Amino acid sequence: MVRSTKSSFITEIPLIVNSKQEAELLSRFQAGRQLYNACLNEAMKRLELIRNSEPYKTAREIPKTKKKERSEAFKKAREQYRYSEYDLHSFASITSKNSKWIAEKIDSNTQQKLATRAFKASERVMLGVASGVRYKVPSRFRSVEGKTNKQGLRWKDDCLVWGSLKLQPVIDPVNPVIRHGLESPVKYVRLLWRILNGKRRWYAQLVNEGLPYQKPQNYVSDGLIGLDLNISNIAFVGDTHADLLPFAENVPTFQKDIAALQRKMQRSQRANNPDNFESNFEARKGRKTVVKKGKVKKGKAQWRKSSNYFKASAKKRELERRKTAYAKTKNRSVINEILRHGKHIKTENVSVKGWQKRYGKAISAKSPGFVQSELKRKAECAGGSFTKFSTQKTALSQTHLDGSRIKKSLSERVHRDVTGILEHHRDLFSAFLSRFVNQDKLVLQDAQTEYPGAESLLLEAHQRYLTRKQVSTSESRKPGSPSERVSNKGKAASQIAITSKKLVSILPESACMRDRRVAQC
Repeated sequence: MVRSTKSSFITEIPLIVNSKQEAELLSRFQAGRQLYNACLNEAMKRLELIRNSEPYKTAREIPKTKKKERSEAFKKAREQYRYSEYDLHSFASITSKNSKWIAEKIDSNTQQKLATRAFKASERVMLGVASGVRYKVPSRFRSVEGKTNKQGLRWKDDCLVWGSLKLQPVIDPVNPVIRHGLESPVKYVRLLWRILNGKRRWYAQLVNEGLPYQKPQNYVSDGLIGLDLNISNIAFVGDTHADLLPFAENVPTFQKDIAALQRKMQRSQRANNPDNFESNFEARKGRKTVVKKGKVKKGKAQWRKSSNYFKASAKKRELERRKTAYAKTKNRSVINEILRHGKHIKTENVSVKGWQKRYGKAISAKSPGFVQSELKRKAECAGGSFTKFSTQKTALSQTHLDGSRIKKSLSERVHRDVTGILEHHRDLFSAFLSRFVNQDKLVLQDAQTEYPGAESLLLEAHQRYLTRKQVSTSESRKPGSPSERVSNKGKAASQIAITSKKLVSILPESACMRDRRVAQC
């Protein structure tokens, strides 16, 4: 079946589920989980047979320049062992009929979607995107979905219908987002559950055809945005506005509560599994002798978990869920604020995964990767663009308006240009320069021409950032904090653009520079 190219969006609606309906739903989810694991196991077996076959080895020896011939060879190797999405559909149908119990609980359309889900997981391994697959345990299998809205799992008469089950939704008639979703055509329905405050909650996700509802305050403008993504904040410069916005502003981190629960879980594990830990030992701490706990022994081991451990784990999981939900809400407001000033975005091609190795906790709390991906999705959905350019070739954080490049340490957050212009925040100035990057090259002449008009925007944005309340006191030690270093002494400049004159004489005199000259006189 050809994949639909029409736009779609999701409308999530909570459901009213009593104890009897929940028991039936859990039994159906258990049947779906077993079928998914069976399909995944079969797909991995067939994939292993393909990799060990002679046609596959022959296909790998074909040069990559011969794309068509190489593709046909791999296709024949897969066909020989019936490794395709539709072959896995047949396997799912046979398996469910043989078990009888699965066929009674899961309709044929849902069976095919579970087989498709398993095939895509194995395909990621085949393509080298993933190193392995994960078989689902009951706590990790949280959603099933239909194939169409005509039979099986479907949305009918403002109710979720799945066979003999009919689940009533909780619909807010005043909410324009929900009303827009209910009025739009439904492609298919997804049923899922989440644990909120220790209780299981059920939801229906309607995959609608069309475009999502856009709130009046979240309009998208047709302008150019220069972007600079950091670990804890994002700087953007548009045609008429610039700002430096923090990620997840005023979001509670629950650090003390989570740390207390982690200690409680650790004590429980040590009490119930003493053989899995090394013996305690004495160590010197200054002038004192302290007893340190032994580390976990290497190798596989059986772990016994008490009811208190599971309770503490559930509380910790709930705190982390709340923290993530708060952070996403705040970061979405940041994304909407940027799109209000432009939908054609230029930014450096930074690696958030690389940041995770060095700033793991900050990345977890601030989620810059989510902001980047969501900004790209929304900009392209609105007809805009999201262009990335090389960080190494441009080095915007080190570049001055005369084209020279001077290295800075990460702690130096203020840019003092060698041309004598006013000081600016490092990220804001980089965002300004990114507006003039084309094909991994900075067009200095355009940046010099546009700077006088953007100078006041950069200064106002920096002042707003300094007066804005920080998320937490710990942020003062991270890049982007108010404690700025402004000295560039002792740095060597290397010319990366040929300029015959001093830039001060080339640039038109801006209003701020003119006012400063008059004051000095």
